[in-house]
Amino acid sequence: MHRSQIILEDWQHEALKTLAERKGQSISELVREILSERLQEFQRSSKTGLNRIEGLGHAPGVAGRDHDAYLYGNKVERGR
Repeated sequence: MHRSQIILEDWQHEALKTLAERKGQSISELVREILSERLQEFQRSSKTGLNRIEGLGHAPGVAGRDHDAYLYGNKVERGR
C-alpha cells in the first residue's frame, strides 16, 4: 500500500466520517472501497472495438445508427 494525503472539503470529510462509522470502517478503508468501485467503472468504460457497443441497446437516447461513433470514436455524417 501507499500512503497518500488528500485535502477534502468539510462536507466531504463529514460525509465520509458518518458513512465510515455506519459501516464500521475507517475512513481510509471507505475511501479505498469507493476508489476501487469508481476505478473499476472507469476500466469497464475504457473498452475498445466491439466491446464499446456492448449493451448500447439498453442505453437511452442511443440509436443503431450511432454505432460508428462508439466503435471508431467519431460521428459519421448521416446520408453516407
